[in-house]
Amino acid sequence: MLDYFEELLTTLKQNRLRAIMTGFSVSWGIFMLILLLGSGKGLQNGIENNFRNVSANSIQIWPGRTSENFEGYKKGRYIRFTNEDYELIKREVEGIDALTGRLYLNGNVDLTYGNKYAGYTITGIHPDFTKVRLFKLKKGRVISEVDLKEKRKVLVLSQSIVDMLFEDKDPIGEYVKVGGIYFRVIGVIEDPTNKDSKDALIPISTAQMVFNGANRISNFGFTTTASTVEENKRIEEEVKALLARRLHFSPDDQEALYVWNTLDEFKRVQGLFKGIRLFVWVVGIMTIIAGIVGVSNIMIILVKERTKEIGIRKAIGATPFSVIQLVLSESLFITVLAGFIGMLLGMGILYLASQLIDSIAQSSQDILYIFYNPSADFGVAASATVVLIVAGLIAGYVPARKAAAIKPIIALHDV
Repeated sequence: MLDYFEELLTTLKQNRLRAIMTGFSVSWGIFMLILLLGSGKGLQNGIENNFRNVSANSIQIWPGRTSENFEGYKKGRYIRFTNEDYELIKREVEGIDALTGRLYLNGNVDLTYGNKYAGYTITGIHPDFTKVRLFKLKKGRVISEVDLKEKRKVLVLSQSIVDMLFEDKDPIGEYVKVGGIYFRVIGVIEDPTNKDSKDALIPISTAQMVFNGANRISNFGFTTTASTVEENKRIEEEVKALLARRLHFSPDDQEALYVWNTLDEFKRVQGLFKGIRLFVWVVGIMTIIAGIVGVSNIMIILVKERTKEIGIRKAIGATPFSVIQLVLSESLFITVLAGFIGMLLGMGILYLASQLIDSIAQSSQDILYIFYNPSADFGVAASATVVLIVAGLIAGYVPARKAAAIKPIIALHDV
């Protein structure tokens, strides 16, 4: 066995450049396939990260500005939401599971605790807010219906704000000045997609009363009971039509309302990445095929150059099977070695890229919404390598059969 292996290496050394170039083409094929698969996965993870902090079947609606004249109202009118719109949607539209309004207080409001303070955006919300935008509750509780009804001065803070104001102290039950008015901290939350998120939430009724919000609502968010995109779109259109009738704008006015339907968008993104994955596989497989063709070509050349040697081997008793085995072993050796080198290099590059992205995310998590955790499934990578090896054997079989069919007398005579 050792002698056989030494003979194999000697043969490859005699054709070192060809063997290296052939191995490189095979290695490059599997390397590019893994790199493309990993990059596609990283891009998909990054885009899908944008959906992790909202319910999968949620719809967000923002008021816009009319672009059409309608029922005596001129175009260019700003649409404004109120508590009455909230109650109307809640009462009239079937299929809504959770509904919240948001009121964003203008500008940054100072949060003060002791001698520490900083300006943050304060958001007034309904209790269903945490069902529409998904948070991890780390401590305490979220805003309740009682808080809303009694217009309590209570406050839910994100972990990043708590770390700044309280450091290691338990914030629950402590009082924080919000624009000069004391609010009691009742809960601590964390955004699953962005640990640096700075959210300060109060009951929307309190925000309207204390901060002169009147009955204004900045935007609506709601989840639906729909399980299909079609049903989700039906509920979206029903809400838009209801608001159009109440606020007197054309239902066909595309600028009066701005809508983000997460289920619809998520399905579109999934469809996009199915196409990307198909493209990646086609490109990767074509690259591998190019490598396999290279293996076949080098084997044909080697057989032609070793015609005399093969003739001598057959003259002294070598069987056709042993000749086929000789040629296939060279093809197999190049393919296996180059394939595993390409696989390991590809997986290694993806691992380093993942570590680099994690390092960058420590200072800025924005990158996580674009490209995150590029990885190729090891089973897929190993399977591709095995397919490559089998293809390498097939590629080497044609010249091997040709070598086995050589007649000793003809081989020696031609040389």
